[in-house]
Amino acid sequence: MSIVIAVAIILAVTLVVVAIHDVLQRRHAILRNFPVIGHLRFLLEAVGPELRQYIVTDNDEERPFSRDQRRWVYASAKRENNLFGFGTDNDIELSPNYLIVKQSSFPLPTLHAGIDGYDEKWPLACAKILGGPRQRRKAFRPASAVNISAMSYGSLSSAAVEALNRGAKISGCLHNTGEGGVSPYHRVGGDLIWQLGTGYFGARGPDGEFSMDEFRATLERSPTVRAIEIKLSQGAKPGHGGILPGAKVTAEIAKIRGVPVGQTVESPASHSAFSGADEMLDFVERLADESGLPVGIKSAVGQDALWHELAALMRDGSRGVDFITIDGGEGGTGAAPLAFTDHVAMPFKLGMAGVYRIFAAAGLTDRIVWIGSGKLGFPAPALLAFGLGCDVVSVAREAMLALGCIQAQRCHTGHCPTGVATQNAWLMRGLDPTLKSTRLANYVVALRKEITELSRACGVDHPAAIELDHFAILDDALGERSAREVFGYEAGWGVSVGP
Repeated sequence: MSIVIAVAIILAVTLVVVAIHDVLQRRHAILRNFPVIGHLRFLLEAVGPELRQYIVTDNDEERPFSRDQRRWVYASAKRENNLFGFGTDNDIELSPNYLIVKQSSFPLPTLHAGIDGYDEKWPLACAKILGGPRQRRKAFRPASAVNISAMSYGSLSSAAVEALNRGAKISGCLHNTGEGGVSPYHRVGGDLIWQLGTGYFGARGPDGEFSMDEFRATLERSPTVRAIEIKLSQGAKPGHGGILPGAKVTAEIAKIRGVPVGQTVESPASHSAFSGADEMLDFVERLADESGLPVGIKSAVGQDALWHELAALMRDGSRGVDFITIDGGEGGTGAAPLAFTDHVAMPFKLGMAGVYRIFAAAGLTDRIVWIGSGKLGFPAPALLAFGLGCDVVSVAREAMLALGCIQAQRCHTGHCPTGVATQNAWLMRGLDPTLKSTRLANYVVALRKEITELSRACGVDHPAAIELDHFAILDDALGERSAREVFGYEAGWGVSVGP
């Protein structure tokens, strides 16, 4: 046998062995779905910095998340070294509107798990009791100020939803169901915020309208639901309805959503159960009276008439929402027309500031738990969100990255290579819910830990005490602007304390 043939046989056997190993292992979805060739991704990732330094892009160019941001999420999720060396590679002096956290000259001591009474989960509870001001029967204090934002089963795979929910249980955070109803994959241990969109999935009658009987039945099947979120709009496609094609309405999805199998289902742009802020508050109180749960709303921010009217209606205290989730126009786990993703709704920072100012002027901010979402899954933006008045931040795409998403941006095609945003059985098998749930939990814990560390560097022991005075915004003329001035906050606004 010639040397060439012997080498070819050895190579072929090696490739077969590697392929078998890749298909059977569960740690890496890419290798399980794409045996052998998937190793090229890790090879290129390993030598990527050296190649990119000369011929491709820098660490901060890619969108929506830069390479540095993705690396921090991946390393945190795997409990690997998530530190960066050799200083920042951001050109701070030439970056307009660059965020600076102003540390204290006398920061609080650094906490250490196991020494200062902190365990490895780095608990960071919400500073307020959700539903407390309105005395809801099932009011509670969220155990985590970092939670998982709304992503439906259907847009995400069953494996991904299960991994998120299991990870929520491990890390002690809340998991928002998204508007697709409460699926069996949401019921594997983690506490839930059940989102009701315009399709009322899970609480939908045969006529497509809201049904209190169905609402009650879903809650009876779902004891881990802790709050109800009425979705007015979302950052991915604010002011735009949605369509679930009949081909995607499987028997399982039809049962979960309360719709006919194989028929296209429309989620209108607006709700049929109410029209305007006044009727919306009546609907909120109906749901709260029936369930005893805290009830809130989620919206991207456009015209401000709703917020002025809502604040005026809540002033006498007879009715009110328990929480408000502000979604930034830069958010985007859902597929949408390009014009809506690029140009509709305010970015989170401006949207949150605008709404918060209205409620602060009315003296109502302490009655509400404020939740922020829209690229807040990193320590510095999350800390600014707390400075703007948030009590909780919710993460979506960053949570997807923790599950193994590689930002292929094929979510809308059904061909997500990592099995996160697809219903393709072969691609889904690459995502092991048990292993990925641990990575999601690791990421949530790491984010809580670094938010805490940043807070203590500023001289406060909880991000709820962070104010806009702790931030500066650099402009392109190398000048410093007060964050309080930039966002139009009076002294004391944004400090998230309350009962």
